[in-house]
Amino acid sequence: MTTIRAPSTDAVALAVQRLRAGELVGFPTETVYGLGADAANAQAVVKLFAIKGRPANHPVIVHLASTADLDRWARRIPPAARLLIEKFTPGPLTLILPKSVHVPDVVTGGQGKVGLRFPSHKLAQRLLREFGGGIAAPSANRFGRVSPTTAQHVADEFGDELPLILDGGPCDVGIESTIIDFTRGAAVLLRPGGVSTTQLAEVLGYAPLPQTARSPRVSGGLPSHYAPKTETQLVKPFAIAQAYRTAARAGRRVGVLARSAVRFDDFKGVWRQAGPEWSSYARVLYAELRLLDAAGMDLILVEEPPAAVDWLAVNDRLTRATHREQR
Repeated sequence: MTTIRAPSTDAVALAVQRLRAGELVGFPTETVYGLGADAANAQAVVKLFAIKGRPANHPVIVHLASTADLDRWARRIPPAARLLIEKFTPGPLTLILPKSVHVPDVVTGGQGKVGLRFPSHKLAQRLLREFGGGIAAPSANRFGRVSPTTAQHVADEFGDELPLILDGGPCDVGIESTIIDFTRGAAVLLRPGGVSTTQLAEVLGYAPLPQTARSPRVSGGLPSHYAPKTETQLVKPFAIAQAYRTAARAGRRVGVLARSAVRFDDFKGVWRQAGPEWSSYARVLYAELRLLDAAGMDLILVEEPPAAVDWLAVNDRLTRATHREQR
């Protein structure tokens, strides 16, 4: 049976024991909950891919306790990467670096590059320190689905397949880390996230470059990702009422995730309101999508957020969550 354990010495010790035995553990980070395996144990990582349903060529991020561990996992750390590490870690930032010979190919999806990050969540840090190695940890959900931001989300996702989940409370950031590639010279943004491009530019002295067709594969990089099972559509604020009424006339049950829109009198579905600022919105985004997905709706309408630089990461997640071509 799945056991959700409150943070304690015994719970962390049990998690470390399971990781060292090649088993999987659910644990919190400041971004989302991770599905953890010993990153140095190829068989454990294969098990992680299997339970998640993750394609073998889709790399996972290695979580580390300390920057002192970098040289074991990365063959080269450019000066600009060290600047970002000094400023933003521990925190929601992942760096793509040339991998060392010690990194199993299964971790990197067969690429010569590895994603490394240092989570700031106190329970994650404690687990990493006591484990004493790298933990490979994609989000603790079935591949392509909505990421979890509570321990119960993880239990709902995997049930008895994941016997141990450490409960660190709701995640503070709520969306995944920013991913920056440093394998080809200048910094390249592969995934927007908890560290904004504005913050990165202030440290680097330039805005990170956009990715190209030659950029490495990374977590969350597919067109369809973070997706509810229920059909989900992005809708302009002024168009929500009409979209709802059209669906309702067709007999469809409708849920709405609004930001600035106000519930109208004839609405009879499930209406959820997220925060007006990007950080408060991001913190609850996945929890709200999960709630609407579980509410028995036929359609979820999400109010389109502003097209502002601060909302880049949120808009990235919603664009992928509502992408239907490959679903």
